[in-house]
Amino acid sequence: MHLSLPKPMHHIKTISEYHQMAGLPLPDHPHISVINLETLRGTEIKEPIKLMCDFYWISLKAHENGRFQYTYGSHATIPHKLKEGGDFEASTLFFMSPGQVFGIAPLGKRLSKMSGWFILIHPDFLWRTKLAKTIKQYGFFDYSANEALHLAPKEEKKIVSIIKNIQQEYKTNIDAFSQNIIVAELELLFTYAERFYNRQFITRKITHSGVLEKLEDLLNDYVDSNKLATEGLPTVQYISESLHISPNYLRGLLKSLTGLNTQEHIHKVIIEKAKEKLSTTELSISEIAYELGFEHPASFSKLFKSKTRQSPLEFRASFN
Repeated sequence: MHLSLPKPMHHIKTISEYHQMAGLPLPDHPHISVINLETLRGTEIKEPIKLMCDFYWISLKAHENGRFQYTYGSHATIPHKLKEGGDFEASTLFFMSPGQVFGIAPLGKRLSKMSGWFILIHPDFLWRTKLAKTIKQYGFFDYSANEALHLAPKEEKKIVSIIKNIQQEYKTNIDAFSQNIIVAELELLFTYAERFYNRQFITRKITHSGVLEKLEDLLNDYVDSNKLATEGLPTVQYISESLHISPNYLRGLLKSLTGLNTQEHIHKVIIEKAKEKLSTTELSISEIAYELGFEHPASFSKLFKSKTRQSPLEFRASFN
């Protein structure tokens, strides 16, 4: 089978359009589809392609021994089985939100065997459900390809069982209850994904410890330079781009390993620098606030008190 993909990028608006493009029968439901990747065996992709879809795309794929390199977000997956950092080799789970660009670059081998699943969910399917709003809270929909979830065999088995439940429900029971049942299964899948990502943060602890060191060095260098006064507080986007990690993945990683998110790490370093200035200089509170990148001294004082339970003046007085 050959995918009839225009180059360099194709905007896919509906699930039916994707089915047609992939040479599949029309979906049983216009707004949700579960695709067993065995039906795509023999698919050949000769040149790099890019897709942008107007629906959510969840992919569970077995490792393919370097046949393809996938790109979404700002980074590509490593195109071979992963062994470093405690990763499992069984399969990879990743999530894409509507409007995200998904790239596939062939690495010179024909795909004769393909295993795994796609779940395609149009936003219209979630209409009038709680998940329509809460789905935006799942940070992994904004991770990059190299931040995909590597599943242990028992984890993969759990995910596959949920996927099959979703498929069975919309294929056999499209009634007043089917939407709520499928939404409940999706929420269960997302909850397990959160659990398994938390496990991955732990099993990759050795690899991620380097990220923590780089974060501390980056923040300390930023604070010790004149950037605070000239450019203001570093943003989460600046930090994540400097570390080559997506903002949501960095947040989840830090929260899992340290209990603090990225913004809280930034504030932690700023507060320590403020304490140093309050205890070793005679600068006014306003002068310290401006040197630390705050436009308004009141904002600095509010943050300082929220973190230390003392105002800057109270801290200085108690220290002296």
